[in-house]
This record gives sequence, structure tokens and C-alpha cells, in this order.
Amino acid sequence: MKLVTKYAITAMTLAATAISALAQDASSSSSSTVVRRRGDSRTRGEQAATPGVTDRMKQFYESAQGSDADRMWMRVIYRDLKLDNPKNAALYYPEEIIDGQENLFRIIMRLLADGSIPAYEYLDGKEIFSDQYKLKVRDMLDRFHVLYSEAKGSTEKNPRFTIEESDVPTNEVLSYYILERWEFDSRTNKTRRTVEALCPVLHRSDDFGGDAVRYPMFWVKLDALRPYLAQQYIFIDDDNNLPKYTYDDFFTLTMYDGDIYKTRNLTNKSMMQLFPDPDDRKRAQDSIQNRLDTFDKNIWVPSREEVIAAREAREAAEEAKQQAEEAKNEIAERDSNANETEEKAVSKRTVRGKRGSATRTEKKKTSKPKAKAQKPKAPKSSSSNAVRSVRRRK
Repeated sequence: MKLVTKYAITAMTLAATAISALAQDASSSSSSTVVRRRGDSRTRGEQAATPGVTDRMKQFYESAQGSDADRMWMRVIYRDLKLDNPKNAALYYPEEIIDGQENLFRIIMRLLADGSIPAYEYLDGKEIFSDQYKLKVRDMLDRFHVLYSEAKGSTEKNPRFTIEESDVPTNEVLSYYILERWEFDSRTNKTRRTVEALCPVLHRSDDFGGDAVRYPMFWVKLDALRPYLAQQYIFIDDDNNLPKYTYDDFFTLTMYDGDIYKTRNLTNKSMMQLFPDPDDRKRAQDSIQNRLDTFDKNIWVPSREEVIAAREAREAAEEAKQQAEEAKNEIAERDSNANETEEKAVSKRTVRGKRGSATRTEKKKTSKPKAKAQKPKAPKSSSSNAVRSVRRRK
């Protein structure tokens, strides 16, 4: 019995020791966990306070490329956005940085000099966004005579540059080329319009003056720019000076206005090459835009109700047109009758006037001049002679 009791006491002691050890491990692990959480929260606070764009933001703004099997139709459109157009003025102003606001070209140049985004060579309609055609920022700055200096931490593999604000040729970038994709998605049965890339265009005159020459600089994909553009608020209306939209909204909601200067075609020709006459080119641009806007409607067969509604609308339009023509003819007939009545009245007055003048003329011709009335001569009296004879006699 004593031996069993001794073993039981020993087992109880070991169990108590194990429980205390587990409790200490649990307390130490909880304290270490708390320490790690505090460190994580501090790290998150530091990341939140650090300005810039995180990888998570970049992934959020990346648009997933759909499968070609889901696309039934696609067309690539090139547009010319002139910054003197009031609808595109938000891309140019302010020229200088004011209260942290900067225009689109300054943002692009700052990101390129920092190495935050890639740029691609302008190939005149043969744009290929691959590593083979990535732009070397140093070569681009030298090509367009933009002053720069080596930034701190710059290496050969990852070059970084510093460009002074006064050296950025903002006032010479007066237009942008944008690359649009119009796609019809069979999953949603809708046409989607997206901006894939944009290209700043430099307008520069030579030393002898004359018209400015356009120099397309480079292509930048909008997906790479969107995390940065979403942080810059702009106002697009003079009636409301509060910045309610961002540069990302400006392109996503298609608030811009630009002419179609090219469409992707087999011959790789621009609209100016295909249609040298300005009037023909304008009609072709309007026709392309109309087909793009009405593509959704043209692919569907109308239902019976839609056919009836269209026929009723057409008949109502024809009836309204006919009534308008009848009213126009009635007004014209009324005016013509009034004119005829007025002409008759004028002719009558003219005839009467002519008759009166003729009568007066005839009267003048037929009337004889009146003879002057002669005064009767007074007969000579013989009294004076009688007197004289009497006197003589005396």
C-alpha cells in the first residue's frame, strides 16, 4: 500500500508540473502574439501614412483580360483629344502645380522619371505593349531635349531621374492620342468601351517660327496609370468649382471629346490618307461613330411589340409631316391671296390716278382762254364846247 501511494503521489506531482509548464507556454505564446500584433499594427500605420500606391491598389485597378471566346466583335479606334476643346481642358489645367493639383502630363512625367510605370514606343498604328518595345526614359528625355539629373539611388538596371518643375514641357503638350477598344461581350450581351492607352503629343515649332509640328512621345497603358490617376481630383465644369471627379473617372466615364483620326485596318492608313477631302473625312468619321453607338441595336431582331411601336411612330411622324406641309401650303396660299388683293388695289389706284390725270390734261387742252372785258369808253360830252361858245360870244 505504501508503494502504491508513493507512485500515486509521484504521478500527481508530475501532472501538476506538466500543467504549470503548459500554462507558462500558453502565457508566453499569448504575450509573443500580442507583441507581433502590435508590431503588425504599427507597420500597417506606417504603410498607411506613407504616400504612394501599394501593390494591392495596383491589383485592384488592373482590368482582367477577357477570353477571345467571349468576344463576338471588337474594333480598335484612335482618337485625337485636343486640349483647346473645353471638354478636354481638365487634362491641361492647371499648368503649374497649385495646392497639390497637377495636370496629367506632369503626373506621367513624374512617374516615368521615378520608374513607377513603364512606357512604350510610338509605332504609328503598330502598337505592341511588350518588353521588347519598352521605352528607355533616358533616350526619350534626350530625344525631346528635356533637362534632367540622376536621382538618388539610380542604377543602370533601375535608372531614376529628377526633372525640375520648370523643365517639364507642359505648355507644349497640347493634345493626346488615345487608343480605344470597343468590344461586344457575349456573356453580358453589351458593348463595352474602354481606353487602353494614351500618348502625349508635343507641339513644337522650330527656330524660324511657322506652324507647330506634332511629335507623339510615347504610349502609356491606362491600367498602369489608374492607381495614380484615382488619387488626383479635378473639376471639369466652370459652374462647379468643387473637384468631384478624378482623372480615372474622366477616362472611365468617357467625359472627353475627340475626333477619330484612325481605325485599325489592313493597310494601316489613317483617315486623312483614306479620305483626303475634309468633307468626305467628316462624313466617314460620323458614319463610324454612328455604327459604334448603334451596334447593340443592330444585332437584335425586333420583337412584334417593337415592330408595331416603330410602325406607329413612323405613321405618326408621317402624319405630322403631312399636317405641317398642309399648314405651310395654307399659309402660303393665304399670303398669295393677300398679295393678289393688295396688287389689285394698287392697280386700281394706279388706273384711277391715270384716268384723273388724263381728264385734267384733256380739260386743259379743250378750254379756251377767256377774252379780257374791255371797259366801255365814255362818250364825249358837248357841255364844255357849249360853255366855250358862250364865253366866246360874250
